[in-house]
Formats: sequence, C-alpha cells, structure tokens
Amino acid sequence: MASKKFIQALDLLESEKGIKKEIVLDALKEALEKSYKKNYGGPESIIRVEINEITGKIRLYEIKHVVDDVNDEDYELSLEEAQMINPKYQVGDDVVTEVDPEVFGRLAAIQTKQLLKQKIREAEKETLYNEYIDKKDDIINGTVDRVEERFAIINIGRTGALLPLKQQIPGEKIYEGQRIKVYVSDVERNTKGTHIGVSRTEPGLVKRLFEMEVPEIYDGTVEIKSVSREAGDRSKIAVYTSHENIDPIGACVGPKGSRVRNVVNELNGEMVDIIEWSEDPVVYISHALSPSDVVHVDIHEDDHSALVIVPDNQLSLAIGKRGQNARLAVRLTGWKIDIKSVSEAAREGIVYGADAEFEKSFEAEMTKQDEVIEPDHDEEETFESEEHQMVADLQEDDMVEDDNHDEETFDDYDEDYDDEYEDYDYDPKYDEDIDYDEFDKYYDEK
Repeated sequence: MASKKFIQALDLLESEKGIKKEIVLDALKEALEKSYKKNYGGPESIIRVEINEITGKIRLYEIKHVVDDVNDEDYELSLEEAQMINPKYQVGDDVVTEVDPEVFGRLAAIQTKQLLKQKIREAEKETLYNEYIDKKDDIINGTVDRVEERFAIINIGRTGALLPLKQQIPGEKIYEGQRIKVYVSDVERNTKGTHIGVSRTEPGLVKRLFEMEVPEIYDGTVEIKSVSREAGDRSKIAVYTSHENIDPIGACVGPKGSRVRNVVNELNGEMVDIIEWSEDPVVYISHALSPSDVVHVDIHEDDHSALVIVPDNQLSLAIGKRGQNARLAVRLTGWKIDIKSVSEAAREGIVYGADAEFEKSFEAEMTKQDEVIEPDHDEEETFESEEHQMVADLQEDDMVEDDNHDEETFDDYDEDYDDEYEDYDYDPKYDEDIDYDEFDKYYDEK
C-alpha cells in the first residue's frame, strides 16, 4: 500500500511545508486504525499499525484478549478459539493477529485518505503557528504579493500576512514585488488556520530597527527604555546605558548619523528624536520635551502628574504642532504633563524654583509653631487657681502702697518751668525725623 515513493513524498512535504515525516506517519497510522475499526472491526477493537520508514511497508495487527466467557467480540476471544491458533494460549493472554492491508476495500481506502488529509492540514496549522508565534513582536522581511484598497498581502515565507491600510505608514506607497520589513503584531490560530497580522505603525518597529542598526543595543550595552510614535510623522525613543564611557545617544546616531539615517529611510522619512533616559522624573521629563528648553519641573506623585515651566519663546516648541511634542512626551514618560510659559505662571501666581522651596519651608515652620498641646483638666484648674491668687496679691500690694504714699496732686506745679524754656532757641535738627546716621557728624560740629 505504501512504497519508497510514499516515503519520498513525505520528505518533500517536510521540506516544503515544514511538517515532520514522523507527524505524517503517525497521522497515517491513526487513519488506518480508525478506518479498519469502522469497516472491519468494532469501536472497541485494539489495532496496532507499524510502518517501515525506509521501505514504506505497512503491517497491521489486531489484538484480542483471551477470556473464558466472551462478552465483546471486538476485543475478546474465547480460550478454545485462541488454542486453535496456538495451543499455548491461556486465559489472560493477548492474541496478536496480523491483518493483510489488502483487505482494505475502495471505501476504506477513501476514508483513510480523507482522514490523512485532515491530519496533515491540522499538522500544517500547528507547525505554522509554532513557527510564527516565536516571531511575534519581531521584524520579518517580506515581499508584497498583492495591493488592495484596504489592505496588502505580504509574502513572509511559507504563508501570507495581512497588512491593513491603518497599519501602513501614512503617505507610504506600497507596490507589488516590493521588499519590505514588517512587524509581527499578532499570531492567531483558529478553525480556518493560522492568521498572522503585521504592521508598519507599531512603536515596536522603531525599537527593532534600532536593534538591527545599533550593535550596542543588540548586545545589551545600550537599552531602549521607552518608545512613543506617531507613524509617518515623528517618534521619540529613550535610551540608557550603565557604562560611563559610552554615549547612548551617540551610539544610536552612529558615525555621521548613518545609523539613525537608515532607520529614518526605512520609516519613509519619519523624524526620530533620541533622548537619554533618567531615573529622576524631573530630568527625564525635561529630556522628553526636547528640543524645547525647560525652566522648571514640579512633580506631583499623588496623581502622577508634572507641571513644566518653559521660557515664553519656547512654549510653542514644547507643545509642538497640534500638541504632538507634548503627546509624545506623555506617552514616552508615562507622566501627565501640564506645560506653562513663565508669563502664564506669573499671571496665575504659580511659585516655583527656590521661591517655592522657601514657601514650603516657611509654611511647615509656621504650622509647627501653631501646634498647641491641650493641657489636662487638672492642670487647667491649677493654673486658673494660681492666676487668681497672683491677681489678689497684686491688688493687696497696691492698697498698702497707696496707704504709705502721699497722694500726688498738681497743686504744687511749678509754673516757672514753662517760663524757663519759653525763650529756648529751637533747632529743627532735633526733630524725630533727623537722620541719625549723621548724628556723630552733627555732634562734632556742635
């Protein structure tokens, strides 16, 4: 039933479809077993199929169990029938009988063929899925097979991948036969087969392109911490290295800008801003808003937001065209960013920098001084009692002093006192508004 040509066909199937020969042989064994049970044996029959992988010869065996009382003829055999085959058989033994594959009729052969095709298709789906699931979130090279109004079909080797219009870079022209790099964004297996989705707009495409162009990123010396992107227009990437003698931005730019230029060309001229990542959110946010200068960054950990103050002439640059620079910075850092100019901050009374630190310190100090420790009830009563006693003692002392002191009157007022100073030559230099800083000079002149 099988021959060397069959084995050669299995080898060809393995090389073209990636389906291992062992998988197809196992599928054939299962198909033969099911077909024999359906046409000649029974659902409980025990069948063993052996296939020689070199000659392609098939041998089929039916196995029955020896019992005293037969309840199911599909897998049981009486002792008498077993001993007719071989007198040595006893109850509990298994009788193995070889079946000539030629007994398979035309119908059984058709059923076997259909089952084998089904098993091969399932194996092909499984093989295809296992191959491309490992390539998810990676870049693969492909060739454009067909371009439609809403999508393009990309030949990526053993199968085709769908590139929808919304996953194509805006403004990019794709034509049939074009060699193209795509990012594997999705690998899905369903009843119809394995579906592979690819994209040219994912931020991951930018990251993988830099990994291909920059050896320091590929070997882990320089790390891409974050990527934000608006496909076809602009991207931002944050890079970092723990090596003091390596410039992460310079490594990504390359000699005379060759590395970043290759990435930009692959992205159809899309601008790429490369900034240095920092663990300090103030520094990181300042870098993320480049090329704009930043005067101050105020971090609010509670709602993960930041207030950024920029020079008046840098506000439009920090926000970007239609807010693009600010949006990319928000996606890159993960912080909510509110941008204000110096003039806006002044009009709104926003205090920042050293003045803000002073205000916080002063407020904390005043709050600390205003804290009052409430006395206990017993201590309060004792304090009031002592206060009343002090008032009583003072009143008593005043009464004694009044008794011992002559009452003061104005009857003996010396009228000559006014006459003595009536002709006094008044000098305005003695007024209260005199410049006391010049007092010593004045005194020397006198």
